[in-house]
Amino acid sequence: MIEVFTTNIPNQTSGNQMIKCLKISFSDLKIDFDIETPIANYPCDHSILRVEGATIDAQRIVSLLNKNGYLCHILEDRICT
Repeated sequence: MIEVFTTNIPNQTSGNQMIKCLKISFSDLKIDFDIETPIANYPCDHSILRVEGATIDAQRIVSLLNKNGYLCHILEDRICT
């Protein structure tokens, strides 16, 4: 299973720190972070957090990021036409 989140994590350094924090609670998950542009206008500008594993507690992940001062939402699965 893979879950993708949008976040307002502003840079790679903060992203790496958040990955370490997530790994403490979710050691069985593969966690990856991408940022391409500065986050000035969330949610239009956002960084991406990808999580992969057998089971993913998405609400717990969102909650943990929120507790660390970041906004986080599950990326909607939709087809663009």
